[in-house]
Amino acid sequence: MSIKVKKFINLSHQVCRRFFFASDNFRVKSKNWRFYRYRWISLFLVGILITSGCQFIQNRVDADKVINLTLWHGVNPPPNRDVFQKLVDKFNQRHSNIHIEAIYAGQQDQQMPKILAAVVGNAPPDILWYNPATTGQLVELNALLPLDDLLANSPIKDEIDPSLYPSLEYQGKIWAVPFATNNVGVFYRPSLFQAAGITQLPKTWTELREVAKQLTRDTNGDGRIDQHGMLLPLGKGEFTVFTWLPFMWSGGGELVSGDSQNAAGVTLQDNSGAIAALQLWRDLITDGSAVLSGPERGYETNDLLSGKVAMQLTGPWSLGEFQASGVDFDVFPIPVGQRPATVIGGENLYIFKSRPEREKAAFKFLEYAASEEFQTELALGTGYLPINLKSRESAEYQAFLQKLPQVKVFLEQAQYARSRPTFPGYNRISDSVGRAVETVLLGRSSPADALKASQQRLDLIFK
Repeated sequence: MSIKVKKFINLSHQVCRRFFFASDNFRVKSKNWRFYRYRWISLFLVGILITSGCQFIQNRVDADKVINLTLWHGVNPPPNRDVFQKLVDKFNQRHSNIHIEAIYAGQQDQQMPKILAAVVGNAPPDILWYNPATTGQLVELNALLPLDDLLANSPIKDEIDPSLYPSLEYQGKIWAVPFATNNVGVFYRPSLFQAAGITQLPKTWTELREVAKQLTRDTNGDGRIDQHGMLLPLGKGEFTVFTWLPFMWSGGGELVSGDSQNAAGVTLQDNSGAIAALQLWRDLITDGSAVLSGPERGYETNDLLSGKVAMQLTGPWSLGEFQASGVDFDVFPIPVGQRPATVIGGENLYIFKSRPEREKAAFKFLEYAASEEFQTELALGTGYLPINLKSRESAEYQAFLQKLPQVKVFLEQAQYARSRPTFPGYNRISDSVGRAVETVLLGRSSPADALKASQQRLDLIFK
């Protein structure tokens, strides 16, 4: 029992004794009915005090039993965040002894410094929502709880899409449970395609470039271009790298050599697929058919929604936003260079090491987040692809697919999806790749020279 509770009990006893002593004095001094009235009033007040005290103590004991956990996340856009918060609230209502406080910690590029500072300062959240690329770094810091034993006895293990397990593993152990999955495709405005006389969707890089030229138009006849074919992300952050990697893989390139499991195996220099992917993006800019997003704002879809651009690289997380807007939209797969490709996106849920009772409570939330119920509600509300196999097969989700066929593009394209590395140092690789992409898009360097400079930077770091 806490010191504050003990002090309150002692104070209650003292007050009670004084009330009883006062009532006895009233009875002795006079038999006047008024004094008996005071006695009963005093007894009544004592009863209220005792009842309130007991209630306070019980509430305090109950409060002491509740395990309060913090969860840092970066769910976006805001409507998706609202869907997630409602699901968290549902969990809290069902678990009287566990309370999850979901805290929006900003976009992922903004989160990493906070996460590392919290780990070093021994004040991390209990649960972290983040992409798989951070796994190795956090494992290296000895911050994460391995989940193999907990998952072995959990029914959700067999319900998770098996293709996602590589993004949960590092050094032979499982470190996370998937929150949701996605991949990158091309959102477009069918009405703008129709206005430009385009009847066939681009399937190759060459066709993408031609279609982008056709969609770049002066729509009001004032002699200035007011509609561009495509929006490309500007910046060296993870979103730029995330949307560029499918083009590198499609062009035949690899980020690391062979089956390398460390950052020293990165191969940017003389990487023909990477050079070709950068050249394609640069050609779209040089043609005048693509425009750049604001710095590190490539995920914003305002220009596509308003019709200023006709195509944009994004994923199923944008479906809810497009539905709510009421504009016409559709999706097609990443056009092919040498082979079909996209990148596996989505975030995992990690548990930071703490005390056994907190870790077990946190895992209960992870089980809930991976459940059929949670995954179906999340998918219907946001457009995320469910990671739970039962959820994908459910009648409710199948009906959703009939109403929103764009989701099928991402489900079908998932067979060609690849994960980003999970080993430590990926953040350095991503930063160097992002610098190369940014430099080329701004016309400051050729693709080969930009990648060579990035390789030299990484060699200094890792070799």
